[in-house]
Amino acid sequence: MLSFILRRLAQAVLVMLVVGLGAFSLFQYVGDPVSNMVGQDATPARRAQLHADLGLDRPVPVQFARFVGHALTGDFGVSLRQGREVSVLIAERLPATLELSAVAALIATVAGIPLGVYTALRRRHWDAKTTMAASLLGVSLPTFLIGIVLIEIFSVLLGWFPSFGRGTTVQFGAWSTGLLTVDGWRHIALPAFTLAVYQLTLVMRLVRAEMLEALRSDYVKFARARGLPERVVVFGHALRNTLVPVLTISGLQLGGLIAFSIVTETVFAWPGMGSLFIQAVQFPDVPVMAAYLCLIALVFVVINLAVDLLYAVVDPRLRVHGPIDGVRP
Repeated sequence: MLSFILRRLAQAVLVMLVVGLGAFSLFQYVGDPVSNMVGQDATPARRAQLHADLGLDRPVPVQFARFVGHALTGDFGVSLRQGREVSVLIAERLPATLELSAVAALIATVAGIPLGVYTALRRRHWDAKTTMAASLLGVSLPTFLIGIVLIEIFSVLLGWFPSFGRGTTVQFGAWSTGLLTVDGWRHIALPAFTLAVYQLTLVMRLVRAEMLEALRSDYVKFARARGLPERVVVFGHALRNTLVPVLTISGLQLGGLIAFSIVTETVFAWPGMGSLFIQAVQFPDVPVMAAYLCLIALVFVVINLAVDLLYAVVDPRLRVHGPIDGVRP
């Protein structure tokens, strides 16, 4: 198991170095940061001084090593648009995006797995067929359209939920959260459900397909032949064996929720990382874009590592007790 973890960590470091190279390339090919900072009327001497201060006059390998060293400490420089430390901007916006993504993932998991089991067990009934037909809408409709429809129905017509903003937040240590206030939950309800729709339908359809395959397997037939209760057969045997692919999809989708919440945050004016990235692209604010790219890559790497380790918990057959190339049962 230790060998497995070390190899995964080595792969994670390699991935982050490649992503760091891509982020560093933004500084080389997306505009001139000096021009963005001083404008077109600056004297050549002033430009040369800024190039030296920013380290842009050094060789590219030295600049990349300097970039990696600063990135390891969370230092991505100063925002060219706002003139503030990028790490401070991210610290302000990150809680909103993480809370939105976490609530959306919770909705998708809590609703998707039971619906997948239900539609598998009642696959010939009209309610299961209706649910599967409705799930096609969740897979097919774009996120921005779902958000607009929800705003029109629940905000404009019914007035149940706010249509924009994060609502009232409280400071919980260094973390600002809206999940400790009623107004915060009212504001997060629509954007979280909008973000969760695609993952919910994906999890439901995956669980249904895996459950149907598991219910036809020999070990389920043997469990029934032993006289075990149907509840034990379904949840103790069939469902447990469907969780490995569900973990994979859910883990990757969680990273996707964080990375691609840009559309939802734009529709609902949610003050998260997505809106910050959109502003950075429009400027262009290269330090913010580079920090966002590295942060999202780190999220995917950590989630993938966590999913790999959870495999051993869900399915004992996948536990690693020795070298990865020579797994012993």
